[in-house]
Amino acid sequence: MSNGKTKGYDTDVLKYDRIGYWSEVKLDIIRKYAQAYSTIMAKQGRFSHVYIDGFAGTGEHISKNTGEFIPGSPLNALAVQPPFSEYHLVDLDSAKAENLRSLTAGQSNVHIYDGDCNKVLRKDIFLRTRYEDYRRALCILDPYGLHLDWEVMYDAGRMKSIEIFLNFPIMDMNMNVLKRNPENADDSQVARMNSFWGDTSWRDAAYSTEGLLFGEEKTDNEAVANAFRDRLRKVADFAYVPDPMPMRNSKGAIVYYLFFASQNTTGAKIVTDIFSTYRDRRDL
Repeated sequence: MSNGKTKGYDTDVLKYDRIGYWSEVKLDIIRKYAQAYSTIMAKQGRFSHVYIDGFAGTGEHISKNTGEFIPGSPLNALAVQPPFSEYHLVDLDSAKAENLRSLTAGQSNVHIYDGDCNKVLRKDIFLRTRYEDYRRALCILDPYGLHLDWEVMYDAGRMKSIEIFLNFPIMDMNMNVLKRNPENADDSQVARMNSFWGDTSWRDAAYSTEGLLFGEEKTDNEAVANAFRDRLRKVADFAYVPDPMPMRNSKGAIVYYLFFASQNTTGAKIVTDIFSTYRDRRDL
C-alpha cells in the first residue's frame, strides 16, 4: 500500500482520483497511442508535435486495485520516447495544476495552465498547433461529465492538425438528462447537454417516435454514441472516427465511451487495433 505521499503533494492536502480497472485500461490505450504517434511524427522530421491535456488533474492517480500511485496521462506522455516537442496541461483546480508544476519542475517545454479548458484551449493552446505552421497535436479531453463545450471539439476538427481522445460521458447523460420522459430533465442539465453536443439535435438521437402512437421512447446508449460519432465526422469535420470503445464499471454498465478522432488514416488504424485488444474484456 502507498504511504499516502508522492512526488507532489500529500494525499491529505490534495485529493487524488482513485481509479478502477477500466480507467487503467484507458490510460494504457492513450499511452500506447501516444508512443506510436510520437514515434511516427519524430521520424517525419518536419513537424513539431504537441501533447495537450484539457483535464490533466494531479498527473497521478491511486489504483483501487493496489492502493498504489500510478501515472496519469500527462506523466505517461512525458515518459514517451522520442518526446513530444511541447506539453500543454490544463486543469480548473489550481491545487492540481500546482501539483503538475511540482512534478514537471525544470522542464521548459512543459506548460501548465490553471483555468477552464473550454477557454484556455481555444484562446491560448490551439493557436500554437496550426496546420500551416507544420505543427500537429494529440489532445486528451477526459472530463468527469458534461463539462466540455462542443466548440472545443469543433475547433480541433476544423484545424486539421489536432487528433483527440474524448471521454463521451454517457452515464452522466443518462442520470441527469436522458430521462425516459425528456420533459423530466432539469433545465440546467439540458443546458449542459446542449453545450456538450453543440445544439439540441441530441434529442433526435436519444428519443424515437418510430412505431409509437403517442410520445417518445428513449433509445439505447449505442444509438446516442453513434449519433455523436456522425457529428464528429460531419460537423466537426474529422476525417476518421473509429467505433468508440465502451468503458464499463465493475458491474459491467457503460460509464462512458472513449472516442478517437483524427484526420489521419494511419492514426485511426492504430487506435482501432489498440481498441480491439480491450473491447471484449470485463472488469477483472
